[in-house]
Order: sequence, then structure tokens, then C-alpha cells
Amino acid sequence: MTLRFSRFLTGSIMLAIFFIVSCKEKKTEQEVKTHKYTNALAEETSPYLLQHAHNPVNWRAWSQEALDDAKKENKLVLVSIGYSSCHWCHVMENETFEDEEVAKIMNENFINIKVDREERPDVDQVYMTALQLISGNGGWPLNVITLPNGKPLYGGTYHTKDQWSKVLTKISELYKNDPKKAEEYSDMVAAGIAEANLIEPAKGFESITKEAVKTSVTNWNQNWDLEEGGEKGVQKFMIPTNLDFLLSYGNLVNDEKAKKHVRNTLDKMALGGIYDQIGGGFYRYSTDAFWKVPHFEKMLYDNAQLLSLYSKAYTIFKDDAYKNVVWETVDFLDREMKDENGGYHAALDADSEGEEGKFYVWKEEELKSVLGNDFELFSEYYTIEKGAIWEHENYVLHRKVDDATFVKEHDIEQSKLNFIKSEWNKKLLEARTKRVRPRSDDKIITSWNALLINGLVDAYKAFGQEQFLEKAKNVFSFIKSNSYQNGKLVHTYKKGSQRKEGFIEDYAFMIDASLQLYGVTLNTEYLDFAKELNKITEQNFADEASGMYHYNEGNNLIAKIIKTDDGVLPSPNAVMAHNLFELGHLEYNIDFTEKSKRMLSAMVPAITESAPSYSKWNALLLNNTYPYFEIAVVGKDADILVKALNEIPLSNALIVGSKVKSDAPLFKDRYVKDGTFIYVCQNTTCKLPVKTIEEALIQLKNF
Repeated sequence: MTLRFSRFLTGSIMLAIFFIVSCKEKKTEQEVKTHKYTNALAEETSPYLLQHAHNPVNWRAWSQEALDDAKKENKLVLVSIGYSSCHWCHVMENETFEDEEVAKIMNENFINIKVDREERPDVDQVYMTALQLISGNGGWPLNVITLPNGKPLYGGTYHTKDQWSKVLTKISELYKNDPKKAEEYSDMVAAGIAEANLIEPAKGFESITKEAVKTSVTNWNQNWDLEEGGEKGVQKFMIPTNLDFLLSYGNLVNDEKAKKHVRNTLDKMALGGIYDQIGGGFYRYSTDAFWKVPHFEKMLYDNAQLLSLYSKAYTIFKDDAYKNVVWETVDFLDREMKDENGGYHAALDADSEGEEGKFYVWKEEELKSVLGNDFELFSEYYTIEKGAIWEHENYVLHRKVDDATFVKEHDIEQSKLNFIKSEWNKKLLEARTKRVRPRSDDKIITSWNALLINGLVDAYKAFGQEQFLEKAKNVFSFIKSNSYQNGKLVHTYKKGSQRKEGFIEDYAFMIDASLQLYGVTLNTEYLDFAKELNKITEQNFADEASGMYHYNEGNNLIAKIIKTDDGVLPSPNAVMAHNLFELGHLEYNIDFTEKSKRMLSAMVPAITESAPSYSKWNALLLNNTYPYFEIAVVGKDADILVKALNEIPLSNALIVGSKVKSDAPLFKDRYVKDGTFIYVCQNTTCKLPVKTIEEALIQLKNF
């Protein structure tokens, strides 16, 4: 942010344009039973937009037509962004957007646009950046007031009815009384958004060093919570990308502190209330520092990435608790988030019957009624004690100790405990099915399903179960059949939806998923699709000035977004750099590996200064600074050897195979009809072929 921009923000206009902090009071959600009002959102398919279709506000979906109307009518634009499982979005709708007095102010003075951030992450990225520049904070619901040209004038999150009415009045008066000042301010915010997305291309590769990796981890580890896991703070977020990098780093360089921190974090998460102890799967984040009480929404992207993480951790630590998490999470996803036609839904709401977590929490008398004589042991296992009560005499099931400790303390065999737990879960799941279920957001998001493909592939690698691979292939087939049309990916699929946008995250994550499927199946159709998508990405998303990829096609937003940092999702630019790195090694394509390296080099300063926000880049830095191997298996038993190699935690290796003769660089002139050979290579230089995995591992160690 420029100094001039920063000073401008603190000027007199900020006295009129203020940021409202979230109110903590929760009010009961009221179901709309009659439709006194119907607005244009009734024609949409997004569950979030449909939730607002009968507000008295004249909502419209995001479109160029809506913005054009604002210019014609010289009206300010009100952009309200949220998502279907967002608790405070529901609260603000019930308190404010369903109020006729507030709606009258909005309808008379604004063009009102509702955005599902999961459908239009590009719009969300632009205005979330604006909010952070204006207030230094972010969150949802995200409410932005803009000029007719879309440039932001005000940004805030949750507002009560009175707060919102005051904001609307103040901003409307400002625009009418001093349009020039309003325009100057909005220009400065728009300039700040553009500046926040400027990436300076690197001039060389000198910064790509082992020291950069180690420095980033050293700067970062001071913020690790070595007692409770995760990062220090009053709340706990899982951020799988961070833990995935630290797991690879710890394993590759034998950093015991990093490995211990990751393992402790995974253990605490699996024991905590952030994990659904009865139904499987993880909630969004922990509202406390102990992983005990979650925010109860369940997101596909969290669970998809955690499948990968716990599967990879199992290959290193061989902990059966991690295996159980993977199995239970897959069962949860199939039971509660899988679409009947294939593909997986986006999210499950945190609320049911107007209360957060009501579907998942238990009262003591309920547990006693369902479990009978088993209650005493159950209460000790899942911490049913007075000090563990959450709200309204409810318990969030969580555990204080792992099974090894519990069986020792209670003199019970593990096999017997496993059986008892299974019976508990069956009874409680059956009881839970009789409750009012949380709403499901049934959009099928391409990028999130691509993450699930990777999660299932990693589960297959770790455990060798064909069912996981079949599920991954089925998700891929669904996305390719329904979300890839006329050479373009769409971001969200839902029957009847008119959405046509595809974003860089969809292409980047699907290329990655295709490459992972190719690696375990040896089927070149997946590799061909990855190369096809990569070509489209270069044509439609490449940003010449930065050497990166912009978030969306076209130029219809107020600023170009180049997403380089990780959040709940890995940076799509970092994923693209990984894709180019892998394709470059597969194809011996120097252009790809060089572009990947240039992208990485530009990010090294950010990696070393703010490692938790750039872990996907840091993983690529590992690939570039420590020995990276191509392991090519060629011959009739290639699939068997590839499967066995994938069960070994090789953090810096590309494993591929071919059962047939191939002219691909890694396989050319290496096929022998009556044998299967393993080639261990580095930078196109290969050791003599060997027949066994043991011999290949020796070559890796002594390359």
C-alpha cells in the first residue's frame, strides 16, 4: 500500500465511513413460511442466493447488466457477499435484510447485488481486498458499497439493523453531497487493490536456496503451539497446506521439531471436537485454543485436503488413528456430501433449527437414553463431565487421551474398545438421523472436487485400497463430463445453473488431480487431459507482466487479481508452478521448469517473511533446493511396483510407470518385453536399471 493511500485512509472521510465490529448476540433464525416478496434471486440455483429470494430487498445476482443499470440510474451499488453455511450471514439476513424499513432504504438508494462467494470467488477476492485495505479486517458476510463503476466506498461485515441503517444513510448522503470526494476515495481504494496484486518478476534464481527454506521455518516455528498443536492464538484453524509442507520438510531434512509439531497437531485435531467423533469428517475451525468447540459448518475443501494430510502422515508415522480418520472421513463424505449423480457437494450448514451445532451436540440425558448401561464408559471416553459443558447443557464430544492411553487406564483390550465404539457410533448416528438436518449447499465446485480427487489418490497410495482409487476416478469422470464443455471448465455445476465462469483455481487444481491420477493409474489419458488444460490455462490466464496467472478470464472487474498466497485453499499460482515443475520433469520440457522456477523465485521474499501464507510455494522450494528424483518403472509389472513405491514416504520424487512401450522421455527405449525395471533419475541423468524396490532405494540414498 502506498504511503499516500495509507494517509488518505486515515483522513476526514474515515470519520464518516466507519467499520462496524461484529455483534456477539445470536438470535434465532426464523424460517420464511410465506412469500410476501420475491426478487430476481428466485431464478438462481445457488442455495445461498435462493435463501434471499424472498427478502423485501430487490436483490439481483452479480452481472454486468446490474452494474450498467447503476450507471444509468446514477445509484450506488450495494454488494453483499456470503455463502450458504455462514452463520452470521443468516443472522444478518433475518435481522436486517428481511426488515421492510431497511429494504425500503436499500431499494430507493442502491442497486442491490447478492453474491455467493463460492460461485464468484473472483468478486469476493476483489472486495475482500478492499475491506482489508479499508479496515484491516475481513470476514463474511462481506458488505461493500461501491460507486456505479464498482469502485468501493465502504466495506464492513456483520451489522445489526440499526448499524446498517446508519451506514446506508451516511454513505448515501456522502455520495449526494460530495460526489467528488467519494470518487477520489473510491479511486484510492481501487488503486490499493491493484497495488496489492502487483507481483515483481524475479531477475534471477539466486534466492532459491536451502537457506531460504530453513529461514522460513525458523521464522515460523516461533508461532507454533507446541502444547496444543497448530498456531498460537485464541482460535485454531487447521490449514492443511501448512501442515502438508511441514510434514514433507520434516521428513526430508529430518527436522524432528517440525515432525513432532505436525504429529501433535494431527493428534489434537483427531481427538478434539473439531472432528465429528460420531459421524466422521472435520468442521471448519475451532472457536477455542484447544480444538474443543468448533464452528460447526463442514466444508468439502477442508475434508478433501485432510484426507491427503492424514494419509501422508500415516505413511510416515504408521499410526492407526490416522487410518481411522481417513476411513471415517470418506464414509462421511459418501453418506452426507455425495451427489446422487456423482461429484460432491460444497458444504453443510453450521445451523439447524436456527441454532449453531444443534444437529451435532448432545445433552447428558439423551446420551443415557440412547446408550443405556454403556453410558459410564462412553462418558469417560468422550469427556462427558460438568466442566466440559458447552452451551445450554450441551456437550461437544471430544477426547482427552488417545486409545493407547485409554485402554491402559481402563484395562480393556483395543479390539474390544474398537467394537464398543462401533456400537456407540451406530446407535448415536441412528438417533442423530431423526433430528432436523443442517442445510446442504449442493453446488458441485470443480476446484474443490479436484482437491478431493487428490485426497482419495493419496488415501489409495497410503493404504492400497482400490475403492479409494475408484472413487477418485469417478469424481474425475463426473467433472470432465459435466463441468468441462467446449474446451472450458466451469467453476460450479448444478442442474439448471447458467454459470459459465471458470477460474484459475479450477484449472490449476484439475491439472494437478489429472497428474496425480496419471501417476497411480499409468493411464496416459489423464496426462493428456492435464496437458490440454495446461494449454488452455496458458492461453486464457497467463499474465505477461508478472509471469503469474490472473484469477479470472476477461477484464470486467475493477482490478486484476493474482492470487499468490495460501488460505483455506492453496494458492492457485503456486499449484500452477508445481504443475509446470511436474510436467517439465515428465516431458523434459525446459520451458515449463524454467517458468516454474521464475514464478518461485519471485515469491522467495514472501516465503521467508510470511511462511504460513506461502506453504505451497515453500513445498516447491523444497523440490528445487533438495535432490529431486524421477523414478520411472517400465515393464509388464510396472503397476505393481508403482503401487509399492507409493506406500513409501518419498517427499521429493516423481513416481511414474508404463506397462507398454512408450516414446515419452522417461520411458523411451526402456521397455523390455519380459522384464520390469526401475530407473532412478535426477536432472535427466539415470542410474543403471534395477528390478527391486530395495535396490532403487539404495540408489536414491547414494545418488
